[in-house]
Amino acid sequence: MIPTRVFAAAVALCLASPLAAQQTTYPSSWDPKLMERPDVKSALGMIEKNYPQQLDEWIRLTEMPGKSGQEQVRGAYVKSVFEKEGLKPTIDSIGNVIAVRKGTGGGPTIAIMAHIDVVFPNETVKKVRRSGDTLFAPGVGDNTASVANMLATLRTMNATKFTSKGDIIFIATTQEEVGLRGAEYWLRTNARPDLLIVPDGSYGSVAYGALGIYWTKFVFTSPGGHTLASRGRPTPVRALAAAIDRLYKLEFPALPNGAVMNIGQVSGGNIYNAVPQELYFTVDLRSSDPVLLDSLDRTIVRVTKAVAEEYKVGLRVEVEQKNQAGGTEKQLEGARAHPLVQTAVDINRALGMSAGMPGAQEAVATGATDANPGVVRKIPSIAIGGSKASGAHQLQEYAIASSALPNTKLLYLLTATFADGIKVVPPAKIVP
Repeated sequence: MIPTRVFAAAVALCLASPLAAQQTTYPSSWDPKLMERPDVKSALGMIEKNYPQQLDEWIRLTEMPGKSGQEQVRGAYVKSVFEKEGLKPTIDSIGNVIAVRKGTGGGPTIAIMAHIDVVFPNETVKKVRRSGDTLFAPGVGDNTASVANMLATLRTMNATKFTSKGDIIFIATTQEEVGLRGAEYWLRTNARPDLLIVPDGSYGSVAYGALGIYWTKFVFTSPGGHTLASRGRPTPVRALAAAIDRLYKLEFPALPNGAVMNIGQVSGGNIYNAVPQELYFTVDLRSSDPVLLDSLDRTIVRVTKAVAEEYKVGLRVEVEQKNQAGGTEKQLEGARAHPLVQTAVDINRALGMSAGMPGAQEAVATGATDANPGVVRKIPSIAIGGSKASGAHQLQEYAIASSALPNTKLLYLLTATFADGIKVVPPAKIVP
């Protein structure tokens, strides 16, 4: 482990570069020579050789039921793999499947989290259709690819007799899609890891921040009544329409340092010929800025309450969840300077993975993954992507079959880099 004072001095030196006006220097633990080490070369070759089997497993997992809160089939499968690999997995009260690969002692504890749930009901047809190098199926990218990547990494470690000083904890989390609940529960009820790596998110990009996510339901109520007696009477319909209209007129800066708001559900009423007794809409509010997030949340509640009073209907406010924000880019300067972030960026480069169009950010101070609860707790935490995919949360979702291969190598190389400690490799990398 690198001493705290040495790490702090390295960070200060890097950030004090004379080029700071145009460029920022970040400490990294990446040493390209690692890829030439015999055991690592053997591991990378094994990942490539076994990739057809990994791809088959990815497809099998995709076709398994895994709706949030109903992940038992996928959880049982992951547990069986952990057992076959000689680990002693446990399943906690929320359904997370956890297995610890013991270290020799004296190194950082590394937690690897991949969520096994998807947003689709279990009855949704998830049969994978393959066309060339593309896999089509609901949930194929988010986040099933990453589960297969994690299992392949474990198998490779065991097959090559990989050793680490610190423990490596493999966690298949549940209920990520409904509020990061599995990850939040595990972090709240277990000892704090030194590093948290989450294979989930955007291909070729490293997320080291955490969008705060507030979900609120606003329920308008009235006594109801027959259509023939409805003229001039208060109705939740007009209140709901007015509230939504006013909320979408609110002005605030956009992400990454601003916010985004979406009204994702509108529902209510039972029959054509009656004033509804209940009508609701839901708000998904997200921001990396904790001050802006709370301010907008209060504004949304205030505006909606004012509309209910104006239209003389009742209002019930139901808070579904409040996942806290990690901070703005400026507030997360310390997190960005941890070697974990730049190391992931450097390995992406070494593997030829790009964040997208030229100029796209390789590291972003946002995120909506299982890494979020770690960021909020000030644990060095990143999300690294699992595959190149598109259409998440849509029936038309697809993923590039070959793209999970470099992501698996990334996960293995990150773990290998920090297996014996957190070190800064000079010289520090210069990034735009």
